[in-house]
Amino acid sequence: MRLDSIALRLIAASMAWTVIVLPLAGYLIYQLYRADVQESFDSQLEKLVTAITIDSMVDGADRPAAPPNRYEPLFEFTHSGWYWQIRPIDNQGGPTLRSASLATATLTSPYQLDYPPDPDTNMRWRNDAGPDGKPVRIVEVVDTLGHLENRPRYSIVVAGPSEWLEQSVARFRTRLALALAVAGLALLALMVFQVRFGLAPLQRVERALALIRSGEASRLEGDVPAEIEPLRDELNALIQSNEDIIERARTQVGNLAHGLKTPLAVITNEARNARGPLGNKVIEQAQIMNDQVQHYLERARMAARVGAVGRVTSVLDVVQPLVRALERIHAEKEVVISVDCPPDVRFQGEKQDLEEMLGNLLDNACKWSEGKVRFEVELETPATRTGRRRIKITVEDDGPGLSAEQRARIGKRGLRLDETKPGSGLGLSIVIDLAQSYRGSLKLDRSPIGGLQATLQLPAA
Repeated sequence: MRLDSIALRLIAASMAWTVIVLPLAGYLIYQLYRADVQESFDSQLEKLVTAITIDSMVDGADRPAAPPNRYEPLFEFTHSGWYWQIRPIDNQGGPTLRSASLATATLTSPYQLDYPPDPDTNMRWRNDAGPDGKPVRIVEVVDTLGHLENRPRYSIVVAGPSEWLEQSVARFRTRLALALAVAGLALLALMVFQVRFGLAPLQRVERALALIRSGEASRLEGDVPAEIEPLRDELNALIQSNEDIIERARTQVGNLAHGLKTPLAVITNEARNARGPLGNKVIEQAQIMNDQVQHYLERARMAARVGAVGRVTSVLDVVQPLVRALERIHAEKEVVISVDCPPDVRFQGEKQDLEEMLGNLLDNACKWSEGKVRFEVELETPATRTGRRRIKITVEDDGPGLSAEQRARIGKRGLRLDETKPGSGLGLSIVIDLAQSYRGSLKLDRSPIGGLQATLQLPAA
């Protein structure tokens, strides 16, 4: 895909949106999951501290009772991360009850550190380090025996390992990141497919236009999406308008030719009857006028043909009959014309125009050669995707060739460098006019085999 293509723009925009949305969605999901896990963990701590408070703060007893371990088996394993502790607040000399997992260590009371209670549950929360240095989550309830007022208060503390919480969240974060990465790649593949599928009708239009240019079709046919249907109709209307303009141009050129032919013939005949210097001068100027009229009428016909869509000519099919005919014409010189032309190279233009150009170039080469003429065709690939392909045609001979000054002068209409050779001097000028009408060019240079090298560039189909 090119940098300025619609497909790349659509895919880049979708990728940018995905890169923004997926991380934001992942962050939101991660935070919601973390909050949910934290809430579940805190709820478990609340249940444990509530159950221990109920079992230890027995009404009628003179001190708290050690609760039976029916809540969490890990309370029995030293430094397991799960701990409970009951300490007196008003009677600092009273005994402290601990879970077996706490051993001789003591948990810090949030009440003693002036942590405010939760307004809904009246519990105090704190994150601290456990006896083994690992982080724990502490919840504390301040209560009395029998839950009666005006009695000594006790701090009931339960702690759970925060490490478990972090590990659970970290595992979820890794799985979530992996899932979002897979989803992102799947979305990217889906976007590429969606863009390609959505733009496929444009590729069909491109192929249909190529068929029109190659002469295999005259109109854009077939079903297209509703969004492209107006484009198809406008292109067909443009093709029809182009054909109408060309037909009108041909008609006008023909009318002009017929309109001028009779007056010029009359002037020439009258001048021939009036012998003398004046009559000869009129005949001379009338002939010049006739040549000029024919020249510009031919250019008008060429312009009309060049503007036509779908005119395609095989180069090899044109050059082969020309080579056979010229080898017979120049049989006394034993001229051999070697042809190197791929069979699939096609000229974007009229067959008679290509015949005119190649015939003039090959005929000149045969006239001046010593017996060897070389004809080569090469298809040049454009530098950019939107550029047009070109045909490079090279005609060379082994004759005397031309100097740089002569090559600069040759090609002017009617100019002949050697009057001993047959011809009117119009051949190369016709080739130049035809090549330029097709936005091509003709370049003359010294040939590696000794004579003149003519390089003709024309549009390829």
